[in-house]
Amino acid sequence: MSDSRSSDVAFVGRAVELWEEPGERGYHPRLFCQLALPYKDPGELPFWERRNGDFTLTIRPAVETGPDRRRRVGYPYGTVPRLLLSWLATEVVRTREQEIVLGDSLASFMRDLGMGAATGGRTGTITRLRRQMNRLFDAAISAGFDGDPTRDVGHNFMIATAKSLWWSSSDRNADQMALLPSTVRLSDEFYRELIEHPVPVDLDALRLLQVSPLRLDIYAWLTHRNSYAKRRSKITWAQLHGQFGSNTPSDTWRGRAKFRELFTRQLGYVLAVYPSARVDVLPEGLMVHPAPPHVQRRPLP
Repeated sequence: MSDSRSSDVAFVGRAVELWEEPGERGYHPRLFCQLALPYKDPGELPFWERRNGDFTLTIRPAVETGPDRRRRVGYPYGTVPRLLLSWLATEVVRTREQEIVLGDSLASFMRDLGMGAATGGRTGTITRLRRQMNRLFDAAISAGFDGDPTRDVGHNFMIATAKSLWWSSSDRNADQMALLPSTVRLSDEFYRELIEHPVPVDLDALRLLQVSPLRLDIYAWLTHRNSYAKRRSKITWAQLHGQFGSNTPSDTWRGRAKFRELFTRQLGYVLAVYPSARVDVLPEGLMVHPAPPHVQRRPLP
């Protein structure tokens, strides 16, 4: 049996376990259920944009100014910032605090995020976490709405207004690498969004789906959509590409076909974890039927 088939069999087995015994309840920011972060590094673009209907997400990376030159910090991308957003939302709902403590040690913090063992080196998980944390906390984010031609509506915010992140100069004993007193203070706008509109998710489902950032986005989008949709709706491939298709071109037949194939494949993994979602794949797009959210809402503190 190939490695790919073996991993798929293991995935389905773990998904079936979640059907029978749901995992740990967590939360995800509503904005990032509707609009997605980059999947790969966009490089030197001045800004990065995604669209979902009348809503638009724009991200501008931070630029550090030093004595010698200006340096672009870069865009948050991939699975790590998505897991960080879920972890932050869950901590805010749990503690009601605007300043979040990041964990008793780097290793335990990474396990909480579902990243596995803490490893050092240039390509290790510690380096990856540090880079993506700084990119996420330092980026300037705009969320705009252009559905009303008579109004200009938008919000400009950052995830964090202050951070104090301590990192060991050695990566030999990851379990002992203290992240305390590392803290991040969330911006007023982002904190209010998490307090007022957290979207319930299954944290074990996120850990299972984290192989692909697109799987994480489809899962968060579907469970949020199913929390309010009352009737079935058809979503075209062009609309889905505007929301999720940052890795494939939309102006060529090959690019559009590649996106449909990729999205359909990753949707299959999401539906294995979230079987109560009702989605039909059509030649022209998706038909999404009303269904219960993956994790039911309950009164917040």
